[in-house]
Amino acid sequence: MKKLFRLCAGLILVFFLGFFLAGGRDVLRKETVSRVADWAADSVLPNARHDAPRHSDIPDGLTRVKRLLFLRDAVAERISEKKVVPTKDLPDALLQAIVAVEDARFYSHPGFDVEGIVRAALVNLQKGEIEEGASTITQQLIKNLFLSQERSFARKVEELALAVDLELRFSKSEILSLYLNSIYFGSGYYGVYDASRGYFNKEPKDLTLPEAAMLAGLPNAPSVYSPYEDFLLAKKRQFIVLDAMVRAGMISEQLAEEAKSAPLYLAH
Repeated sequence: MKKLFRLCAGLILVFFLGFFLAGGRDVLRKETVSRVADWAADSVLPNARHDAPRHSDIPDGLTRVKRLLFLRDAVAERISEKKVVPTKDLPDALLQAIVAVEDARFYSHPGFDVEGIVRAALVNLQKGEIEEGASTITQQLIKNLFLSQERSFARKVEELALAVDLELRFSKSEILSLYLNSIYFGSGYYGVYDASRGYFNKEPKDLTLPEAAMLAGLPNAPSVYSPYEDFLLAKKRQFIVLDAMVRAGMISEQLAEEAKSAPLYLAH
């Protein structure tokens, strides 16, 4: 009970911090002005109401607050036109591969990975530049669905708040499914269904370990690692994924070596 209370308190704190850093004060001010304008239009100029600021015209801040409060609806709206393949219809090899290479502690963190953040900070300090990130699968999903590539403290706070909120409202299985169905796999393929059909002419459920490992390696740099762009680079990336799966205890070294040497047949 205490853990749940602390989690909720932390979420509320992050929410309000993100709200004000993202321009919440300006939004509240605009909303107040809007309500006064609406009242004045109704009282003095009945036809002037159509020119007053509308709810949908209020930028950023209020939209962000609504998104945080009604996150399930916001997610559903974003993926409504996508073909979503549930995790039960995806091979274990693909689920394991994407977790191993993208977010090894996916099933244990609350949306952000403290250990990963510390590790990345130390590496970046040592190198003197940004060489390693610490975004979790949950954070990457949030960025893919809602956020721009802007690098600012306010945007990062919003990302963390939405990531924690997403973890509270969705199961890990749902988050993983949403991630795989929304990310870019290169060569014009968005989502695991299109990528599976486009690269291997297969349904996702029929992917083998070598094929799943290659697909799991693409989101890191899809335009670079696409096998249609550079097969050798895609193959090297596949090796990295298989090695990550071995380190995570998901597959044996022998199985990884067999997958590395197995032939791959691309759709074209």
